[in-house]
Amino acid sequence: MLAIDTNLIVRYLTGDHPKQSPRARALIDGHPVFVGVTVILEVEWVLRSTYGFAPLEIARTLRAFGGLPTVEVEDGAVVSSALDLSEKGFDFADALHLGKSAHCAGFATFDRKFVKAAKAAGYEGVQEA
Repeated sequence: MLAIDTNLIVRYLTGDHPKQSPRARALIDGHPVFVGVTVILEVEWVLRSTYGFAPLEIARTLRAFGGLPTVEVEDGAVVSSALDLSEKGFDFADALHLGKSAHCAGFATFDRKFVKAAKAAGYEGVQEA
């Protein structure tokens, strides 16, 4: 299994580079690959900020990518839950932070918007620091 970086996934998903996109497609379709949670976080950010993907489109795209037979996503259940929340308007990075810290008693932040959104989504342990 080969770990891959954000740029390969972006090239694979967008097909935006005439030389690198086909190489990314051949590598990912032809070999078992591992995608770390941090890479998924970065891919979401690039798709949203650089390519203008909407949250629903990002969730659909990342779910399809993670479902490829050659792709293994680290903490797939956590990533899937974060995508669920992002589809409901929750910031993906914040949702991922919550999922990765589920083993903790709570979550503290200065981000009031995060606290409000988390509580609305049923995460009562999120609090303002």
